Amino acid sequence: MEYTTVKFIHLLGAVLFLGNIIVTAVWKSLADRTRNPVIIAFACRLVNVTDLAFTAFGAALVVIGGVGLFHAGGVSLSDSPHLTIGISLFAMAATLWLVGLLPLQLYMSRIAAKTVAAGETIMPDAYDKCVRLWTMLGIAATLMPVGTLWFMIAR
Repeated sequence: MEYTTVKFIHLLGAVLFLGNIIVTAVWKSLADRTRNPVIIAFACRLVNVTDLAFTAFGAALVVIGGVGLFHAGGVSLSDSPHLTIGISLFAMAATLWLVGLLPLQLYMSRIAAKTVAAGETIMPDAYDKCVRLWTMLGIAATLMPVGTLWFMIAR
């Protein structure tokens, strides 16, 4: 594949991936601040939808484009420690998302949906505990790809 094409795929993936994780954190946090279970349930459901549509798809494009760039550009990891660091940070963020954030998001979505279905007007304490953990893990899972972006650009 041509270098420009794989570079486009790689950068499009980075934009979708980073853009979605940052925007999702903002609007999910704003939804939580309302304390309104209906709004929170809606936001939780959309976090899961947009994570598949944009975060996972963007990550796939990043990987596909990155592998393509290695082949098209003749890059060697042994000659590019900045790429090794960036790839490692990206892999750690993906692992954190798969093992920590995704299961937590699905659980939070179930809690919110049950709260709305029961006609409750206050989110349960279990949800608030999840929000605190989601926030801490989310900050780490956001800073790692931002670090990846830095290492990919700054050589």
